[in-house]
Amino acid sequence: MRSRYSAYVLGNGAYLHRSWHSSTRPNKKSLMQLPPTDWQGLEIVRTEQGSGQDVSGVVEFIAHYRDGDQPQVLHETSRFVREAGRWYYVDGTY
Repeated sequence: MRSRYSAYVLGNGAYLHRSWHSSTRPNKKSLMQLPPTDWQGLEIVRTEQGSGQDVSGVVEFIAHYRDGDQPQVLHETSRFVREAGRWYYVDGTY
């Protein structure tokens, strides 16, 4: 989760594409043109599973950002799966 947040901060669409599960992954072109966003911080609210023995996990987070002068939040519960030792983002609910 933290690595994907960092990729959004840095505008690293290639990493986002690689870390997105193939069953739900958007096309690569859409991730290469991320809108500029003034990300302010990431707060992990809770996690379920996701340890070294698990094949799936859930992360609830709040990402803070600014839209012009207005502080905003993105509150999401994300699902991840592990395949071949790597974690992939599947989807999230708001």
